[in-house]
Amino acid sequence: MGQVLPLVIRQGDRIAIVSGLRTPFARQATAFHGIPAVDLGKMVVGELLARSEIPAEVIEQLVFGQVVQMPEAPNIAREIVLGTGMNVHTDAYSVSRACATSFQAVANVAESLMAGTIRAGIAGGADSSSVLPIGVSKKLARVLVDVNKARTMSQRLKLFSRLRLRDLMPVPPAVAEYSTGLRMGDTAEQMAKTYGITREQQDALAHRSHQRAAQAWSDGKLKEEVMTAFIPPYKQPLVEDNNIRGNSSLADYAKLRPAFDRKHGTVTAANSTPLTDGAAAVILMTESRAKELGLVPLGYLRSYAFTAIDVWQDMLLGPAWSTPLALERAGLTMSDLTLIDMHEAFAAQTLANIQLLGSERFAREVLGRAHATGEVDDSKFNVLGGSIAYGHPFAATGARMITQTLHELRRRGGGFGLVTACAAGGLGAAMVLEAE
Repeated sequence: MGQVLPLVIRQGDRIAIVSGLRTPFARQATAFHGIPAVDLGKMVVGELLARSEIPAEVIEQLVFGQVVQMPEAPNIAREIVLGTGMNVHTDAYSVSRACATSFQAVANVAESLMAGTIRAGIAGGADSSSVLPIGVSKKLARVLVDVNKARTMSQRLKLFSRLRLRDLMPVPPAVAEYSTGLRMGDTAEQMAKTYGITREQQDALAHRSHQRAAQAWSDGKLKEEVMTAFIPPYKQPLVEDNNIRGNSSLADYAKLRPAFDRKHGTVTAANSTPLTDGAAAVILMTESRAKELGLVPLGYLRSYAFTAIDVWQDMLLGPAWSTPLALERAGLTMSDLTLIDMHEAFAAQTLANIQLLGSERFAREVLGRAHATGEVDDSKFNVLGGSIAYGHPFAATGARMITQTLHELRRRGGGFGLVTACAAGGLGAAMVLEAE
């Protein structure tokens, strides 16, 4: 066992998570069509503060993330402060760590709490796949800059004459890794082939995710942590996530064709997360500050870890790398956990990480550890479903997972929970949570 790193402030206080909330998650171009991420962020933070009844001046910092950046609002965090009636003196800045963005936001607020520079803050993230920054070609962009510098009309016309019709076509946001040119689905296909994960196994995990998420909604377990979203023109509010397929069967999954490797692939739209719109946030504060305000925390942040690996081969192994480090820092093992919540970017990626967490060979030869991290107990794993069912607004997923896990831990009488995710760029994140 390596070094245990307690997450406490100088006075010995733990880092408390006192409240969490999210919007319902909506498939691309459905309920939140036309609603930018900054508005989704304002929506959830405004409602979170209203429900918590915490005076706005108590919040000293807001760290918020967005993966699909919008040029008109590059610092989404500050826009949320200004757009929700928070104290204008509230410190606010934005972060981005791909699919682990709100993990990073939470870690940053926790570090401010440990440093003693604040006593309470908000962390979260929002993304819209329906409002995208559609760009222009590099050639057109260069010409437009040069035209702005030109002194005469003839110079401007000469510059425009260099353009061809193809240069005028809009350029959609890139879906491939900048470094490799690989799409996330290509990496998921790599992992399915590397670790022998079958189409049937992937479809079964996806079906399980949808069934459990549907049951969680049916049982009323998500009611406290998901707000009702009122969307212009305010005719029909969005109350629940609209991606969950509660009535699907395994036979339905088998009908879909591979989405990335058309000839030999096993990764489909049904066993992958869909493009999604949504926002989520949590309030963190020192344990003593929560007591001063008469608040009962949902739980506490016990540890966290971020890792990075090479992007060329199986880069979505973040959970297999970050989990042992987070557990080590928490002074725990897999057997100590009550719940495990892993981000389901793809069923193939999820199953590969589960496989490697239990692999002695991977632990010794790749991680340089004496023993495997531990087998994943199915009865503890993604018990309310995961991202394949709920959807994945990139920057919001971590905050969703944290809030959901803490509520479920409290329903079970407390314990420890692990939340972990892979992210583009070969990044990984893991956090250990504690509830009483």
